[in-house]
Amino acid sequence: MLKKSFDQACAVSKTLDIVGERWTLLIVRELLVSTLRFQEIQTRLPGIAASLLSDRLKTLEEHEIISREFYSEYPPRASYTLTDKGRELGIVIGALGRWGIRHLNAKMSKTVKHLQCDHAIEPSYYCSHCQETVRAPHVVVTQRPAKSALASRNRIGND
Repeated sequence: MLKKSFDQACAVSKTLDIVGERWTLLIVRELLVSTLRFQEIQTRLPGIAASLLSDRLKTLEEHEIISREFYSEYPPRASYTLTDKGRELGIVIGALGRWGIRHLNAKMSKTVKHLQCDHAIEPSYYCSHCQETVRAPHVVVTQRPAKSALASRNRIGND
């Protein structure tokens, strides 16, 4: 049986433990547009098995990324809506889409728009210190020092 966790403390790894399985971000993408019923999600994602969709929806609900509201008790039928936490994944999906356009010659089926002017927006990096947008070539990811290294560095400096 495959492990369901990367077992790493990194924020990216912990996020992928929840949304990194096949179909999950596509489900979120569909829910970014509107509240949907199970059948509507399945129709919008041809090829996803009902059992797999059910499993992914349960995981998203357990992590409070979506909420479920029953509109029929018998048989039980529900609609699904992104929570505020789930809507925050919109920027991730937008960034993946932009990357696909640039590097895979893919097309986007949905557009993220600015509510004020109705024009498409693009994800970007923002430096709160400099108070400016930073282009990707000027962004670097660095390793944070381990807690034990920080503790020993602090002890050395305090001697």
